[in-house]
Amino acid sequence: MARILVVDDEEGIRTFIGEVLEDEGHNVVLAADGQRALDALGKGSFHLMLTDLKMPRVDGMTLLRKARADYPEMEVIVLSAHGTVEGAVEAMKLGAFDYLQKPIASPTELRLLAERALERRGLKDQVERTLATDPGEERLSWGDPAMSSVVAALGKVARTDATVLLVGESGTGKEVAARAVHAQSKRSGGPFVAINCAALSDNLLESELFGHEKGAFTGALQRRRGRIELADGGTFFLDEVGELKQELQAKLLRVLQERTFERVGGSQALTADVRWVAATNRDLTAEMAAGRFREDLYHRLAVFPVRLPPLRERRADLLPLAEHLLVRVGQSLGKPGLSLDDSGRAALVGYDWPGNVRELLNALERAAILADGRVLSDEELILGTGSTAGATPDAGGTLATAEKTAILEALTAVGGHRKKAAERLGIGERTLYDKLKVYGIK
Repeated sequence: MARILVVDDEEGIRTFIGEVLEDEGHNVVLAADGQRALDALGKGSFHLMLTDLKMPRVDGMTLLRKARADYPEMEVIVLSAHGTVEGAVEAMKLGAFDYLQKPIASPTELRLLAERALERRGLKDQVERTLATDPGEERLSWGDPAMSSVVAALGKVARTDATVLLVGESGTGKEVAARAVHAQSKRSGGPFVAINCAALSDNLLESELFGHEKGAFTGALQRRRGRIELADGGTFFLDEVGELKQELQAKLLRVLQERTFERVGGSQALTADVRWVAATNRDLTAEMAAGRFREDLYHRLAVFPVRLPPLRERRADLLPLAEHLLVRVGQSLGKPGLSLDDSGRAALVGYDWPGNVRELLNALERAAILADGRVLSDEELILGTGSTAGATPDAGGTLATAEKTAILEALTAVGGHRKKAAERLGIGERTLYDKLKVYGIK
């Protein structure tokens, strides 16, 4: 279903076009002249506009120029009376998709032209969505019993439009779970758009979420649609939602409640039909108690909470997952056919993986680089704080000590670069920053 604006000062033609397009399942808004069309455009977004060229107050050519400047993603079909083809050609030079000559020959002609215009709009959207998110594919589980209830719960909620909150440690596969919900939902044919709330500064995150208008801030040289808008008809995944600052939490709450938002620097009310999935590695209950996370936003997000167990609680998944990751590592390093020998497999199973899947991937990549051949043993695997593979962390050490040590080693490995250290540890930059303050690391 598309949102279509029909603009014509002749009531009979306007009504006829509207009825034909509504019969196709589209949401149609009718405007009797160009000024009313501008008013409608200011109140909501449209996929397609059909407009007459000759109208009182604001004519179709002025309306087209305004649409191309302010609503470049919207397709436009112009309606031209017999003998005004020159105007229709000029309109196409200004960016109109095509023209339709009045009187309209048949409903079929109208439907086909509108369908072609909406197809092009869809292709534009697809290009932007491809740039907005990486459509990777991963399996959620390889049959570990600890994951059976998780897989079943996600399968049940996927068939609804309920908002899902995924909780668990960093690297447990929350984005994989979000993609699984999308793939099993009625929205699977729509886009899956994701954003990591910890990876961007507050200002940039707001622009990425909601989009911005030209001139909204320094460097905003053109209008840009946000990722929520690009997710229309599909699923929007908010990763590390616990990192959101209070101001953005309030704006996100409004979107969840009212289903409307404005671009940064704009006043046009936009709507996006999206299914929400959020994820966090924080204890949001504790965050609410500390006044850092809004209780009303939490209840909007936690309609259907699902906990993803860490890798140490799903050891039956460990070796199949490692073999799957080795294929990816081999492709990236140009060493296809990587495998583990018995000592390597034993080392993986004997380790607790505090960094979960991200730590496993890093360990396999390091081992593949160190190995002379394509079979990895415990000698190449470096786990935990840098000891050989078979070793386990000091049983006398505390979790906090191990965490501080891991942070120091990550910072040392990347020359103190916080963003790279956070990526290496599989946590958000803000999470790393908080831990640096807790442990007094400068």
